[in-house]
Amino acid sequence: MTNKLTAIIPTGNEIHNIEAVIASVDFADEILVADSFSTDGTYEKALKLATKVIRRSYNYAADHKNWAIPQAKHEWILLVDADERVTSELKEEIIEILKNPKEDIVAYWIGRKNHFMGERVKYSGWRNDTVIRLFKRDFCSYEDKLVHEEIIANGPIGKLKNKFYHNTYVTFDNYIEKMNRYATWQAKDYDVRTGRLTPYHFVIKPFWGFFKHYILQSGFRDGVVGLTIGYIQAYVIFIRYVKLWLLRKNRK
Repeated sequence: MTNKLTAIIPTGNEIHNIEAVIASVDFADEILVADSFSTDGTYEKALKLATKVIRRSYNYAADHKNWAIPQAKHEWILLVDADERVTSELKEEIIEILKNPKEDIVAYWIGRKNHFMGERVKYSGWRNDTVIRLFKRDFCSYEDKLVHEEIIANGPIGKLKNKFYHNTYVTFDNYIEKMNRYATWQAKDYDVRTGRLTPYHFVIKPFWGFFKHYILQSGFRDGVVGLTIGYIQAYVIFIRYVKLWLLRKNRK
C-alpha cells in the first residue's frame, strides 16, 4: 500500500508559476497551497487547482513553512517552492519510495537543476545544490532563521537520485530586488554572531565570495551567467554588512 502524500506549495504573487508547479505535483493525494495574501491572482487560481488553500501574512520563509507543515493531512510531505518543478523522473522515484519507505528514514535530500538568466547553471557553486523537501510531517521542521533556512530532521536522512527543475529567475531587476531583501534579512541573522565590523567584512569577504564562486567553483565555465553570479554573490555579501552597519546605527 502506497503511503499518502501532501504537497505543500508556499506562494506570494506567483501567478506566473502557480499552474505549472501545481501540475508538477498532480500525483500527490493532497495539494496544499500556503499563500501569503497574493494580489496578482495567485490565490484565485490556486483555489481552482489545489486541494486546499490556506492564507496568512508572510514574515519569513521558515516561519511560513513551519505554519503550513502541521496543517498537512498526510504524514509524508513534499514541499515545493513555486519556482521549482517535480520532473517525471523525480515523480516516479518519490512514488516508489512511498510504496516501500525505509522505516528509519524521516527525510530525503533532493538535488536541483538550477537555471538563471535563461541558461542552465552547471557550476558557480550551484552544481551540488540540494534541499530537504520530502519528509515526515511529525519528525521535521525548519530552523528558525530569516534566510537560507533548512529542515531539521529528527532522524536519519536519505538522498534521492533525481532532481527538481529550478528557475528562480524572472527578470534581472526582480532578482536584484530579491537579493536586496535577502541581504536585509541576513543582516538581522548575522547581527547576533558578528563582532565589530571591519574592512575584512566590507572588502575581503565580498572578494572571497566572488573568487570562490567564479574561480574555485568554476563559475567561469558558465560564461556570462557564471560571471554575473560571482558578482552578485560579492554584492550581496557587501550589502549584507552595509545593512548590518545601518541596523546597528538605527538607520535605514
